[in-house]
Amino acid sequence: MSTDVKTAPASEGETERRINMIEAINEALDIMLERDPDVIVMGEDVGYFGGVFRCTAGLQDKHGKTRVFDTPISECGIIGVAVGMGAYGLRPVPEIQFADYIYPGLDQLISEAARLRYRSACDYISPMTVRTPFGGGIFGGQTHSQSPEAIFTHVSGLKTVIPSTPHDAKGLLISCIEDNDPVIFFEPKRIYNGPFSGYYDKPVEPWKKHKDSVVPEGYYKIQLGKARQVTEGEELTILAYGTMVHVAEAVAREKGVEADILDLRTLVPLDIEAIEESVKKTGKCLIVHEATRTSGFGAELSALVTERCFYHLEAPVERVTGFDTPYPHSLEWAYFPGPVRIGEAIDKILSE
Repeated sequence: MSTDVKTAPASEGETERRINMIEAINEALDIMLERDPDVIVMGEDVGYFGGVFRCTAGLQDKHGKTRVFDTPISECGIIGVAVGMGAYGLRPVPEIQFADYIYPGLDQLISEAARLRYRSACDYISPMTVRTPFGGGIFGGQTHSQSPEAIFTHVSGLKTVIPSTPHDAKGLLISCIEDNDPVIFFEPKRIYNGPFSGYYDKPVEPWKKHKDSVVPEGYYKIQLGKARQVTEGEELTILAYGTMVHVAEAVAREKGVEADILDLRTLVPLDIEAIEESVKKTGKCLIVHEATRTSGFGAELSALVTERCFYHLEAPVERVTGFDTPYPHSLEWAYFPGPVRIGEAIDKILSE
């Protein structure tokens, strides 16, 4: 199910190297800039300032202003230039400062980047990786909290990747940069500095106390299209990605439910084989994501599970999602799929 690189246990007298997701992303970019002279990092404030979340801190000083540079505040321009760079043989890694601002670049992504290989009969490719923070949980309101991943999964020719741990963030990002197709790499900003249980009023646990913050030094890859099994269980399958992986795991643990929790990691390509295997074992499936419910990626997952596992299902597939409203500021924790709503869904599906 997973092709993770395993970290060797620390020898006696040594400590395991633990870093947060920001550091892991920075390392992946640093490694690829070092390994491949065609890799370019670009975006608003990614150079001198090091990015609004500091994911690109220090990279311009190390690799120079022609490899890591600031752009105008123009998302369509950023993506358009990246498409041209890719067609001419470079591997651009543009950053869109918040996923909420990616919409002006949709035409370039959908009509140009995603179609270039097909329309040119493979004469040209678009090997670009668009990094962008997404999701809520930080009181960002309607313009800094959106989860638009389902839009991109609908587009043939784009790949969509969402890490949930520092270990995965580094390995997946390296794989994305080396991929010859355009990839949207969504970074769950609520868990940049630590995993999140969903209890916003509790102290934040730093990544360095979490097992998945153990990140190998140097170069390694995690294959796209392979889910990660977070926990094993016979009672219920939970499908999640990004921040919701940690919230779902915390709720299942608190309720004493032996759940098969799958961190999808990549939505396109999707590890449908791992999903089928799990649902056929448990007979029940809960899908959790932060994006709005209607036409969210959970709807596609629900359809796939129903189509492929119908005769194994012992209850209808359940979804816990955001609501079909703009992301609220004052009522953020009512919108966010937190422990209460996930717990109620678990109780419902297990009772059927």
